[in-house]
Amino acid sequence: MATKRLANLPGTTDRRIDALLTLLAENSTIVISGAKIAAEIGVTRQQVWRWIEKLRALGVRVKGHAHTGYHIERTPDILAPQMLSHRLYGTPFARRIYHFFKTDSTNSVAMRLGEAGEPHGAVVLAEEQTAGRGRAGRSWTSEKSAGIYCSVLLRPQISPSQAPLLTLVAGLAARDAAAEDLNAQPDIRWPNDLIVGNGGTGGKEKGRNGSSSGARKFCGILTEMRAEPDRVHYAVVGIGINVNQSKMPEDLAGIATSLRIETGQTHSRLELLIRLLHHLDRYYNEFISEGARPILRRFAQVSSYFEGKRVRITTATETFTGTTAGLEPSGVLRVTRDDGRGTEPVLAGDVAEAS
Repeated sequence: MATKRLANLPGTTDRRIDALLTLLAENSTIVISGAKIAAEIGVTRQQVWRWIEKLRALGVRVKGHAHTGYHIERTPDILAPQMLSHRLYGTPFARRIYHFFKTDSTNSVAMRLGEAGEPHGAVVLAEEQTAGRGRAGRSWTSEKSAGIYCSVLLRPQISPSQAPLLTLVAGLAARDAAAEDLNAQPDIRWPNDLIVGNGGTGGKEKGRNGSSSGARKFCGILTEMRAEPDRVHYAVVGIGINVNQSKMPEDLAGIATSLRIETGQTHSRLELLIRLLHHLDRYYNEFISEGARPILRRFAQVSSYFEGKRVRITTATETFTGTTAGLEPSGVLRVTRDDGRGTEPVLAGDVAEAS
């Protein structure tokens, strides 16, 4: 299925590079002539050579054979739209996929698409971000072609008070997608962090042990939206997953990790992203059709932070400790304070396990 792109969106990957990459990847065991490639992607044979050189510069191993053509030595782990589109058939994410080899922030691009009227389900992907960001204005380190940097444009017919549930929907999708590549069950630290390590917690599915001390973050979610008091015009859910980083920056090594660091193996970003978007489609449809209840029920199953977790809450005005006491119907965390001031919702702030 061909993807459709909004006009005047600078920096997106040229459709001919996408087509060339897909053609070579889908015929990786055979040599394809320059003439056939030229006919398939709609350029001259001289242009084919230039595009091949461009792919090589991007790290794709393409071998040339004199008088016969080219073949790809190893299927590249590039999130090319054409390779994704047919694997996402039946979901709204198959129709509009915007890919960048480098951009500032996939969330920023998706927000611009939302303002321009782009329909529900548009996906923005980047091999590298120069200004990736997380919650509260924090930066997100985006090593080139090592992680998944993905933002999805959604147009749910919900009130802004329900928006926190979109973060939970994305967190559940990312958790289920990543679980297949990990030896331990990942945990979800409310509202938007996926963590793993030291045995993990994994929630009730593997037996909640009540401790994730030493667990490190490998995925974060940033939900942004444009809304009025009574309705959401659009929401952008950004998902960043550390996949094949072999090491983390020194200042993050104690709190962040990657799937590769945890398992000692490299992982297919393409396959992980496909699973992620299929899970996202399933959870999102469940939320829209059935409301918050199934999402809260699933969160309770897989997150040790749902209930009974000793936590330290840091907000803009105070820091306090307490014990988690489930989620509000809106997806907001409830915490019973240690200082005797009762149980209250945490509308915004950082959540950490308390010693």
